[in-house]
Amino acid sequence: MYFIYSALLTVGFIVLLPKFVSDALRSRKYITGLSQRLSNLPVIASSDYPIVWLHCVSVGETEAARPFVREFLDRFPSYRLVVSTTTVAGQELAQTLYGQRAALVFYFPIDWAWTVRRVLRRINPSALFVMETELWPRLFRECHLRSIPVALLNGRISPTSFRRYRLTGSFMRRVLDDLSIAMMQSEPDATRMRELGLPAERILVPGNLKFDIAETALDDAVTNELRVRFGIDGKRPVIVAASTHAPEESVILEAFKQIKYRQPLHDARMIIAPRHPDRFDEVALLLKTSGLTWSRRSHASSPNDATCEVILLDSIGELRAIYALTDIAFVGGSIAPHGGHNVLEPAARGVCVVTGAHTQNFAAVTKALRDENAIVQMPELQTAEASTKLAAVLFELLSDEERRREISKRARLVCSQNRGATERTIETIARMLSKPEAAAGLPVPLSPLHVTTAK
Repeated sequence: MYFIYSALLTVGFIVLLPKFVSDALRSRKYITGLSQRLSNLPVIASSDYPIVWLHCVSVGETEAARPFVREFLDRFPSYRLVVSTTTVAGQELAQTLYGQRAALVFYFPIDWAWTVRRVLRRINPSALFVMETELWPRLFRECHLRSIPVALLNGRISPTSFRRYRLTGSFMRRVLDDLSIAMMQSEPDATRMRELGLPAERILVPGNLKFDIAETALDDAVTNELRVRFGIDGKRPVIVAASTHAPEESVILEAFKQIKYRQPLHDARMIIAPRHPDRFDEVALLLKTSGLTWSRRSHASSPNDATCEVILLDSIGELRAIYALTDIAFVGGSIAPHGGHNVLEPAARGVCVVTGAHTQNFAAVTKALRDENAIVQMPELQTAEASTKLAAVLFELLSDEERRREISKRARLVCSQNRGATERTIETIARMLSKPEAAAGLPVPLSPLHVTTAK
C-alpha cells in the first residue's frame, strides 16, 4: 500500500508539474523552498539537547500553535524546537513568530520515502508534533520504524475529510496505527478518529488550542500604527471582512455599497483581508472597479489612507491586530464553501462576529457560540442572494449597538469558559516525552466544549 501511495504521489507531482512551473514563473509560488521540500535543510547547530519537530501546514495552524509553542519552550528548556510549514504564507509567519526561539524553521518535505528519511536523519527528532489534520503516511511510517512518537495536536476531522479518508479503507487504519496519540478538538472529531480505526485509548479531547490563542496579547505597536495611518478613531463604524475567498470579496463589497449610503451609516468603512496572499492583486483589481475609494496596506502611506472607504489588508500576520479597531467581523470561507475560518480571535476581542453557513472547519466552536446567541450565522444562500442578506445583517447590527454589544459579551464569555486546552496538551506531552514507550497507553479524560449561559 505504501508503494502505491508513493507511486500515486509521484504521478500527481508529474501531472501537476506544468502548473507548478507556470505558477513558479509568474509568482514563485511553488519554487520557493523547493530545495528544502526535496530534503536539503540548513545545518542545525550541534547541540546535546534533544529536538522536537512541530509541523503546521499554513497560516491558520501556525497561528494556532502560538500558545503551545510558548508553553512548551518555557516548560521544556532542555529541548530544542524545529518548525515546518507547507505554504509560503505559513513559512513567512512561522519565521516571524518562531524564528528567534526555534532552532530551525523550514519547508515540509514532499512525502516520499527518500526525502522523509533524509530529513529525519538531519533533524533526528525525539518526537513529532503535527497540527490539526495533517496525516502524512510515509512520514508517520518512518517515524514509527525509528521509534519516534508522533502526536496529533488540536486535531480535527471534518465530515468531508472523514468521508474521503474512509474511501481509503484499511490503508488509513495502517496510517493511524503509526500515530502515538491524537489530541482532538472536540468529541465529534474524536468519534470520527475512532471510526477511522485509531484505538480509543490513544485519543484524548483536551479542547481547542484556538480558544487559548484568542487570549494572547495583541501586537499593540501594529494596532497603533494601523489606527494612526488609517485614521481609525472610533467615530466611524468599521467592518472587517477576514480571511475571504472568491467570490466573497464581491459579495461583501456589494453589501457594503447597499449599507454605505443609508443614514446614519454613510461614513462606514470596510477592511478586506483575503485569506491567500496570492489573491491580493486580484482583490486590488476588484477594488479599482468598485467605485469606492480605497487604500492598500502594502503601499506607502498617503493622505487618502485616513479618508478612504475600503482598506485592503494585504499583509501577513496583522489580522489579529486589526480586530481591536473594528466593530463587526465577517469571517470568510463561509459563504464560499471552504468550511470557514477562525471566529474565535474576533469574538475574544469583543468584536461582533458574522459568518456564512459553511463553518464545518470550526463546527464545534461555531455551535458553542451559536448555542449562546454569541454569533450571527447566515443561512446557506446562493451568491446572488448573499449580498442582500449580508447587507441586511450588517445594517441591523450597526444600527443596534446594544444588540451588538450583547452578542460580543456572550462571545467573550464562551471563549473564557473554554480555555485551558494548551495546559492539558502540555501535560500529555510531558508524559509522552518522559515515557515515550508508554505514549499509546495514556488514559482518556474527555473534555468536550463546556458552555454556561451568560447572565
